[in-house]
Amino acid sequence: MKSTHHHRAPLISASSSSSSSSSNHSLVSRLLLLLTLLPVSLACLAFILQWRGGGLADPASASVRSSTSVPGGSDLNHEVFPGMETVSSVSPKAHQSSSDCSNLARSSSPSFPYYGDWKFGVDTSLKPKICITTSTSAGLDQILPWMFYHKVLGVSTFFLFVEGKAATPSISKVLESIPGVKVIYRTKELEEKQAKSRIWNETWLSSFFYKPCNYELFVKQSLNMEMAIVMARDAGMDWILHLDTDELIYPAGAREYSLRRLLLDVPPNVDMVIFPNYESSVERDDIKDPFTEVSMFKKNYDHLPKDTYFGMYKEATRNNPNYFLTYGNGKSVARIQDHLRPNGAHRWHNYMKTPNEIKLEEAAVLHYTYAKFSDLTSRRDRCGCKPTKEDVKRCFMLDFDRSAFIIASTATEEEMLSWYREHVVWGDKEVKTKLLRKGILTRIYSPMVVIQALKESGVFTSVVSSVSTNLSKKNFLSSIHKSNSSRSTASGSLPAMENKSEGISARHLLGAESAVPPLSPPGMEHARFVTGE
Repeated sequence: MKSTHHHRAPLISASSSSSSSSSNHSLVSRLLLLLTLLPVSLACLAFILQWRGGGLADPASASVRSSTSVPGGSDLNHEVFPGMETVSSVSPKAHQSSSDCSNLARSSSPSFPYYGDWKFGVDTSLKPKICITTSTSAGLDQILPWMFYHKVLGVSTFFLFVEGKAATPSISKVLESIPGVKVIYRTKELEEKQAKSRIWNETWLSSFFYKPCNYELFVKQSLNMEMAIVMARDAGMDWILHLDTDELIYPAGAREYSLRRLLLDVPPNVDMVIFPNYESSVERDDIKDPFTEVSMFKKNYDHLPKDTYFGMYKEATRNNPNYFLTYGNGKSVARIQDHLRPNGAHRWHNYMKTPNEIKLEEAAVLHYTYAKFSDLTSRRDRCGCKPTKEDVKRCFMLDFDRSAFIIASTATEEEMLSWYREHVVWGDKEVKTKLLRKGILTRIYSPMVVIQALKESGVFTSVVSSVSTNLSKKNFLSSIHKSNSSRSTASGSLPAMENKSEGISARHLLGAESAVPPLSPPGMEHARFVTGE
């Protein structure tokens, strides 16, 4: 018996081992099958959900898309700019169906937070209410992209003081047809009214009087800003911004791509917000449309480490008079309140107090200056000064403007182009790359994308065509004649005083400090004071 049990034990052990091995193998096989089927099932489920939702999304753009309700009740995917949140504050009334609106909605254009219809009607309850005032003689090719870009940012009202090309009927009628736009012509009546204005009879602006070109423009801008304050208060505005039509607000740092959102976050005790300016840095000499062709900008002194600014000053200046070609002291937006007044084209002030101001650390004004080669001759043609070093000081406040005027007045076309390439165009790739790495130069694409999307949407052509279709040829010509006859020929000069010396002596000695002019950024002579060396 002992012998029998001795021979069976190995058999039982071998059988048990074989059964256990078979069981483990079966379990592993099931786990492998489960792990294989699970991702396949999830992929199929995702495919079905995407198919039922209206199609497959592009994975490359999935991270920057959100579903936006559009006229007609359908939901479409629209690109959202970096930093832009989905906003659904547009009123139902703004979503009225129209062919223009539907075409815009069906395009691949970005999702704009305040887009309502092709006229950019927005919910009037949106706060804060922002207006922009400008003095311009530009054409529609510049004004419309500039205006609708800022409408995208939440600006609801524009006070346009027009003269020259901008005041011609074919352009002004289009501007007047746009909701939220008030066009003010430089007429004899306007000049007489401004001659009686408060700031014309005060001393803080008087040092800019009776000088041509840029000085005259600076005074006109200030007088127009004074009138715009009154109009802004009557319109119930909360903030007012003075901006030229070659400048765009870049609302970096806001929770959405929005000036409205940016100002909504400003503390209530702040009276003025300063936007440091960045300057366009063109890379070609054949730019035709700066807003859609320029993506490189030189950053402001205020947005750079001081050791970087002064350490790279020579490379950044490129033998030009200053770090920037033109001004470097930014622009500002002011809260509408009692006793507000302009303090030159770049700042605001208050008769009763020193405004509490803040300077933004990320947002900026993008200044597209000398972005086109033709800007050299256009500035020359607007000014009748002699092309001498002494006479240009009468006409221009900044050194580069003076040099550019002399070149444009004395050089041949070929010489001008050579000068433009040397002083304006960034053609040296090595230097450009170095300054981009150091942060002196930066790439900004958002405005380019917004304006290009607006163009492709047909907004600009819709605005222009609406004027010609709403008016018959007869009525349109009649309106032009009426506009011309009612618009008294303006002298193009500042309000006249009977006697220069008597006028100045009669001015109120209010505001001892002068208006803030366009100022160049700090030069190397300031380095030791800033760095403490």
